[in-house]
Amino acid sequence: MSVRLLALFIAGFSGVTMALQGTLNAALSKVIGILEATFVVHAVGLVFVSLLLFAFKLGDGKLELLSRAPLYTYLGGILGVIIVYCVMRSIPKVGVAPATTAIILGQVLTAGLIDHFGLFSMEKLSFSWCRVGGTLLMAGGAWLILRK
Repeated sequence: MSVRLLALFIAGFSGVTMALQGTLNAALSKVIGILEATFVVHAVGLVFVSLLLFAFKLGDGKLELLSRAPLYTYLGGILGVIIVYCVMRSIPKVGVAPATTAIILGQVLTAGLIDHFGLFSMEKLSFSWCRVGGTLLMAGGAWLILRK
C-alpha cells in the first residue's frame, strides 16, 4: 500500500471516528448538558493522551520544544472546544448525517482556502477549476442530503 493511500485511509477512518464521536457527545450532552459534556469529553481526552505520552511513552519525545511553536498554533485547543460544542448543538437538531455533511462541506471549503493561500505554514496548493468543480459537486450532494 502506498504512503498516500495509507494516509487517505487514515483520514477516512478519522471521518468514521468523528461521526461516532459527534453522536456519542450529543448523547452525553442530552444527559448532562452541552458545556458540561464538552468539558467531560476534553477531560477524558486529556487523561487518554496523558496515558499515551507518559505511561506508555508514545509520541516523538519533543514536548520540550513546545515554546518554539508559533502562538497561533495554540488556538487548536480552543477550536477543539468550539468544534465539540457545535457538533453537540447541531446533531440532535438535524441528525448525524446532515450535520456531518455540513461539517465536511465547511471543512473542504476552509481547507481549500488554506491550501490555496498556504496559510499557517502549509504548502500552497492552487484551488484549480477541478477542485472548485469537486467542491461544487460536494455542495450539491450536501444539498441533496439535507433536503427533506
